[in-house]
Amino acid sequence: MIKGMASRQETAGLRRYTDAIAPYAIPVLRILVGITFFLTGLPKLTGLTGFTLFVASLGLPLPGFIAVIVAVMEVVGGLLLIVGLGTRWVSLWYIFEMIVTTLLVKMPNMGFIAAQGKPGVGAELDLLLLASALVLLTHGSGRLSIEQNVLKREL
Repeated sequence: MIKGMASRQETAGLRRYTDAIAPYAIPVLRILVGITFFLTGLPKLTGLTGFTLFVASLGLPLPGFIAVIVAVMEVVGGLLLIVGLGTRWVSLWYIFEMIVTTLLVKMPNMGFIAAQGKPGVGAELDLLLLASALVLLTHGSGRLSIEQNVLKREL
């Protein structure tokens, strides 16, 4: 048997299965990213005063405004991703948010992965959400979305 041939056959065999689930990869990613942002945004929205104080501690201008925008976009944007509506626009916001969060909050204070026993998490979650938002920005809502199944177009 030719050396490279077995690899191609094994890959073709696996591809038969991955091709069957490939159309659902983007919707699964979209829904999980939406749930993640929704659940991380809820405490910010319900504890807006504390979140505003945190934003102010970063030295950002207009901390009250920024805190409201971030909290609302995480909750509302998360819901929009879950149902598949405005995915590219919401993803664009999340890319911006994750870049700012990674550069201003996570990397300077906690690093890539937070030290064990240290409260909070490092930048790894933010970077994964950034990469996920980039995939959603470039691929859109995918199947099982309001945009594709109800509106028949992207917003």
